[in-house]
Amino acid sequence: MKTATTIDIGIPEAQRAQIAAGLSRLLADTYTLYLKTHNYHWNVTGPMFNALHTMFEQQYDELALAVDLIAERIRALGHRAPGSYREFLDLTSIEEETGSPDAVTMIANLVKGQEAVIRTARGLIPLTDAAHDEPSADLLTQRLQVHEKTAWMLRSLLD
Repeated sequence: MKTATTIDIGIPEAQRAQIAAGLSRLLADTYTLYLKTHNYHWNVTGPMFNALHTMFEQQYDELALAVDLIAERIRALGHRAPGSYREFLDLTSIEEETGSPDAVTMIANLVKGQEAVIRTARGLIPLTDAAHDEPSADLLTQRLQVHEKTAWMLRSLLD
């Protein structure tokens, strides 16, 4: 017998759990990249200061919106979204920033972070396809578009 809390959305629990676990890694990567980008926004110096300060702000604003969308999708699948620094650190594939790199190193580190998020998102697509989980697949496609464009824009500053 189904209860009010039983989830019956056409995706079996085992598949929902796998997708939610993958989305939790994506959430951790996105939040870690948000924190790194915000840190760089505060601490960038040098001749590119104004342009980078503004660009980093736009990027962390977009990432702040993304973490909410990802966490809400995890919840819609019936799972708890991670929400602590410790959980994010355990789940992320992005290296935490603890120093004060120069502007060019900041840009290179953000390219690496964007690409890490891309790899995490792309790795989930087979799971969402197998489960016919179009909402999660759509979210991943949107994230891939944003991160691939941002990585390209950042790489362009390094050429």
